[in-house]
Amino acid sequence: MTAFLTIIIVLFIAVAIWQMVKIFDLAQVGTTNNQVATDKDNRINGYLMMGFLIFIYAITILSFWYLGDLPLMSNSASEHGSEIDNLMIISMVIIFIVQTFTQFLLHYFAYKYKGEKGRKALFYADNNTLEAIWTFIPVIVLAGLIIYGLFTWTSIMNIDESEDPMVVELYAQQFNWKARYAGEDNTLGMANVRLIDIDRANILGLDESDPNADDDVITTELHLPVGKPVLFKMRSQDVLHSAYMPHFRAQMNCVPGMITQFGFTPTVTTAEMRQKEDIQEKVAHINALRLENKEEIEAKGQELNYEFDYLLLCNKICGKSHYNMQMKIIVETQEEYDAWIKEQKTFKNSLTN
Repeated sequence: MTAFLTIIIVLFIAVAIWQMVKIFDLAQVGTTNNQVATDKDNRINGYLMMGFLIFIYAITILSFWYLGDLPLMSNSASEHGSEIDNLMIISMVIIFIVQTFTQFLLHYFAYKYKGEKGRKALFYADNNTLEAIWTFIPVIVLAGLIIYGLFTWTSIMNIDESEDPMVVELYAQQFNWKARYAGEDNTLGMANVRLIDIDRANILGLDESDPNADDDVITTELHLPVGKPVLFKMRSQDVLHSAYMPHFRAQMNCVPGMITQFGFTPTVTTAEMRQKEDIQEKVAHINALRLENKEEIEAKGQELNYEFDYLLLCNKICGKSHYNMQMKIIVETQEEYDAWIKEQKTFKNSLTN
């Protein structure tokens, strides 16, 4: 498959260079090389346009057939995920309909009205009706999408504080994540990068004089109780990062010098997601590929058998190891979460003198 794609790309490059050479030749001033398209040339171009239209539609159908179940269009695991998916599906359907219609008109008209000797094109100086149609219809459709998107975004971002969401900080740095839980008081202690003291295990720059920081818990793995609203506070130590949790339809930039936030309620535990049929099929496919590269996988110190996990990723190119900046997310029952959090050290207990 890779070789086939390489051949296609090389072929396209060759055609592009050939066309550029022809344009260069035609653009030469003072030459007597006047090329006039014949009826045969126009017919060939017309047939090529229709052939390319068929090619576009064939590729589109094959893409839907083989790639229709996109990872970001299925398996939503948060309460607001269905709203994001609906907005995405509506947008994609509208784009698909417009693209199909306009591409057909473009290629069909190029074929139907190809140049023929003795036939002149009909020229319209203007057509107010057509101009009104292609102005007002896009305005109405785009306005509808924008308004729908604004309402969706507002409903997601207006976090109901009365639900007492669990407060968690996501701390980004090149090239890893840290999670900080607010503890029993559900209030994060004050923090500043200038207070970072690696020698004393104050790796996030928490203010040791702030009592709210004493019970904060810093971890390298993100555990979330299912059905519990979570409010994420996000910081960056160095450059611009982006906290991206695809299955929860959540993304927010982590900006140096300021705190951003995003909240959601997880609805599907990690164990439940692993039992879904389509997830199991994808995991089986990945493991088959890993088995083919067994020596390479083991040489990297990785487990041969892949298992599905939710992930927190960085969605901004933040440096040379950006691709590897991720943290595992475990969604579990409240009882499992409570047992796990009890095993973690608080900030006060983790400090070294």
